[in-house]
Amino acid sequence: MASVFCVANQKGGVGKTTTCVNLAAGLAQVGQRVLLVDLDPQGNATMGSGVDKRGLQPSVYQVLLGMSSVAEARRHSDKAGYDVLGANRELAGAEVELVDQERREHRLKDALHAVRHDYDFVLIDSPPALGLLTLNGLCAAQGVVVPMQCEYFALEGLTDLVNTVRQVHARLNPDLTLIGLLRVMFDPRITLQQQVSEQLKTHFGPKVFNAVIPRNVRLAEAPSYGQPGVVFDRSSRGAQAYVEFAQEMVQRVSTPVPAPANAPSPATAED
Repeated sequence: MASVFCVANQKGGVGKTTTCVNLAAGLAQVGQRVLLVDLDPQGNATMGSGVDKRGLQPSVYQVLLGMSSVAEARRHSDKAGYDVLGANRELAGAEVELVDQERREHRLKDALHAVRHDYDFVLIDSPPALGLLTLNGLCAAQGVVVPMQCEYFALEGLTDLVNTVRQVHARLNPDLTLIGLLRVMFDPRITLQQQVSEQLKTHFGPKVFNAVIPRNVRLAEAPSYGQPGVVFDRSSRGAQAYVEFAQEMVQRVSTPVPAPANAPSPATAED
């Protein structure tokens, strides 16, 4: 059965969608069968995978409300090499419509059950807010992958996210764990980023991925061409870093990393 991971961060603008589409493409390149689930009404992961969100019918919206199955709604991205359960603006209304539904936090998990044997990995791109859509992603997942910048405010956001994961684990999904932290948009020339990176390794140990994603203009250009950066320019430093990350993910799934004993919340970095 597929390993299901939610790529999440309650702070916006941290490269969450970029990480989701490039990890999916990287996993596809190393021979994994991948489904990417876009839970963000903006539909950026959908468009960034080469699937046109305009007029997309059915979409993840219909799946969450029980009007369609995942098998009916998924689309294959020939450019990226993986399947996409896409989203568009319709999904914005799901937050309200799910309130009165039975098992409202588990709608995605229930829908994915029928296709989990079709894939090695299911990656969920969640919106940067803790609502019913994000809860559906966290309840469907076995683990959370957290992309984060090595900056002051990112540490505070990480503390909030870790607390959220603990609460969801305790109340809704006992299988949920923190898989790892991915350092993105990293510039080794900036002293603060080096300091925050060291703090992460001190507090979270092996939960910090070895792969580091550098700032890279080719990754930023790729979505405008409807392609993950891993496909758009395979020779770029960013693309190579995401392929390394994909290989590390495959290894981490086969050999899980234990959580550090009594890991404290991240300390505040000094500028």
